[in-house]
Amino acid sequence: MAVSNLLALRKCMSMSNGIRSLWTSRPLLTTITNKVEDGANNNPKTESEEEYVKNVKTKILTASLPFVNEHGWSKHAISAGAESIGYPGVIHGMFPNGGAELVQYFYANCNAELVNILKAEALAIEADPTKVVKSSEAHVKDALEKRLRMLIPFKSTWPQAIAIMTLPPNVPNALANLLTLVDDICYYAGDRSVDFNWYTRRVVLAGIYKTTELYLLQDTSEDHKNTWNFMNRRIEDALQIHGLMKITTSSSPDQTINRAAEAGSAAFVTARNILGLNWNR
Repeated sequence: MAVSNLLALRKCMSMSNGIRSLWTSRPLLTTITNKVEDGANNNPKTESEEEYVKNVKTKILTASLPFVNEHGWSKHAISAGAESIGYPGVIHGMFPNGGAELVQYFYANCNAELVNILKAEALAIEADPTKVVKSSEAHVKDALEKRLRMLIPFKSTWPQAIAIMTLPPNVPNALANLLTLVDDICYYAGDRSVDFNWYTRRVVLAGIYKTTELYLLQDTSEDHKNTWNFMNRRIEDALQIHGLMKITTSSSPDQTINRAAEAGSAAFVTARNILGLNWNR
């Protein structure tokens, strides 16, 4: 009986972790990491070489960002970045996907920076219980604004970055980055539930992020005030819609199924639109 209970517990934990992993495509990252670790156990020299190459690429990509506004998200920016820190410009050959790798690096870096900010805020509240805890809505608004502000220094070239990441080979990484972003925001806003609305909330938040991102690109107001107002209205609209979609205990099974199907369809269409895809069934 004890063995049976242990197996059931492991299965439950696996399912819970699996939902978040599948949503953000993190199994791919985990698989790659495991392969590197396995190789390291058998051949420490190989790991050292791989780590060296990874560090060099990271240094070059970091150094390339100041040249993006001049050269765009391109191999030219990567070459300029490499030369600025003493590497030959032809080293851009280390980046076969060119500008896409630079965009991917920047996006993932911004996501990581936001997580560090959110984690620090959470630890500060934990350390000082007297601190005022923000509502989930305020937390989401602040997190989205912080993340979008990271794009402002690259506002003039960001349309090119969007175009690059909507190319079919780059869509999986672009989607994984976006879904990881909204999942982290929801997580630190206190959303740890695992239910049908778990997916809906994240898809809706992804839609809000992308529409606000596009609005930001053409906003000329001071400190992009119009953008933040636009974003706040979208969040308020989403909260109202979420309230209408809640399934009460008095709902009949048919109503529950119909509402779930409608919500699922809406979530799917939103996800499709986020990617800029359009097709007929």
